[in-house]
Amino acid sequence: MTVASSSPPSRLPLSGAEAMAPARKAKSRPGGDGALAAVFIAPAMLGFLVFLLWPTLRGIYLSFTRFNLLTPAEWVGLDNYVRMVNDPIFWDSLKVTVEYVVINIGIQTVAALAIAVLLQRLTQSAVLRGIVLTPYLMSNVVAGLVWLWILDTQLGIGNEIINAIGFDRIPFLADETWAIPTIALINVWRHVGYTALLLFAGLQAIPNDMYEAAKVDGASEWRTFWRITMPLLRPVLAVVLIMTVIGSFQVFDTVAVTTAGGPANATNVLQYYIYGSAFGRFQFGYASAMSVALLVVLSAITVLQYRLTRAGQSDLG
Repeated sequence: MTVASSSPPSRLPLSGAEAMAPARKAKSRPGGDGALAAVFIAPAMLGFLVFLLWPTLRGIYLSFTRFNLLTPAEWVGLDNYVRMVNDPIFWDSLKVTVEYVVINIGIQTVAALAIAVLLQRLTQSAVLRGIVLTPYLMSNVVAGLVWLWILDTQLGIGNEIINAIGFDRIPFLADETWAIPTIALINVWRHVGYTALLLFAGLQAIPNDMYEAAKVDGASEWRTFWRITMPLLRPVLAVVLIMTVIGSFQVFDTVAVTTAGGPANATNVLQYYIYGSAFGRFQFGYASAMSVALLVVLSAITVLQYRLTRAGQSDLG
């Protein structure tokens, strides 16, 4: 006679999915990921609120007031904007700024694109890329001072070389005709390496199969560039153009250390005029109005560039 065992049956081992279920439940508890994300975002959000959003809102408010730091802000409505529209120096500064932007963006974009293509097609040496980027590691103030010494009419090594080969010395930063193009070229020298590396990164995203197919079809390098490289690089190039145009409109430090707006206001760019109005003449309300106008102009240019260049679309399908 067989006696049944009274011990309970042993449990089967849990499967891998069942064993991981409690851990998944613990990780997906409500609010856990959101709280962690908020902790990481908080420093950047605090910086955005304190150093960007609040100054912007404060500046918009001050643009409707008369404010000189010594007395409370006095509400004057649209008086600052009316004054700005009728201010010939404001329009001259805007014209000078646009001239600088056109020269800077035109030369910098072409040069950066050429450097990026050469880096991709001929060599991808990290050392060479570091050399190309070197001028960008220098601050605008230092770059401006260095070129101020190099281009000095009497003692600068640049003019010494020009004089040694038989030409007259050129007052690069002291002549109304030469001043803005010279400042634009100084900033091209400093920023072109960084812009080239951004475009180089865009070129790296283009599949190499397309270049090999073009080579098999007998396409020349020039035809390959216009039919493959430029269309596929367009989104990256559009974003780079937006960034460089915004940065060019905000030129200030190079002008401040080389020409101080001269000669005869030939380099009195808008940012320098705003600075002079605020910290030179203590007309903070008027300076704020011009800053708001610059913000509106840059916003309109950015939206127009984004739409015309289709920066949000890619031909890579």
